[in-house]
Amino acid sequence: MTVLGRSEILKVQKKYHVIYPFNNELLDGDSYILTVGKTTKLNYLEHRNLVSHEIVFLPPSLVAHLTAKSRFGRAGLSFLNAAKVHSGFLGRLALEVVNLNNERKPITIKNGEPFMHIEFLRREGNPAPYEGEFQFQYMTANDIKMYIPSLKKAFANYDDLAKRWKIQEKVKKAPTE
Repeated sequence: MTVLGRSEILKVQKKYHVIYPFNNELLDGDSYILTVGKTTKLNYLEHRNLVSHEIVFLPPSLVAHLTAKSRFGRAGLSFLNAAKVHSGFLGRLALEVVNLNNERKPITIKNGEPFMHIEFLRREGNPAPYEGEFQFQYMTANDIKMYIPSLKKAFANYDDLAKRWKIQEKVKKAPTE
């Protein structure tokens, strides 16, 4: 596996829209910085899921790893879940975090605040796209429809995957806004 640098991230962004919305200012060395979708305050020992503002799509040639911005770790925020994103995943990312602040003070993460690095890694071998229950998580019907052309471009077997993902059912159930 190879970590994608800035120039490669820009290439896959142009071809597949791996991040939406995309902001060049959030490119950071060999990663992109995802932001928080909603202001969240965590009291000491409180556990929450923080959801990215951005939608992430990984074509079959990529996987990704997530790490928190170090300033949150220094403040006492800790990740609880494995931070891997499978090839073929499409949706907003949810990270489980807990406040372990030594001073037992609350930690607030504000809407739009840069929060987590996503590093893209090129994978080898036959694709095995993500088919789990979290496909299209936290997406609106319009978000899902917007990504159908990218999914068709990325997957030669899109029609088969669309059935297994139950994409039409998920579009109907998803909120419109």
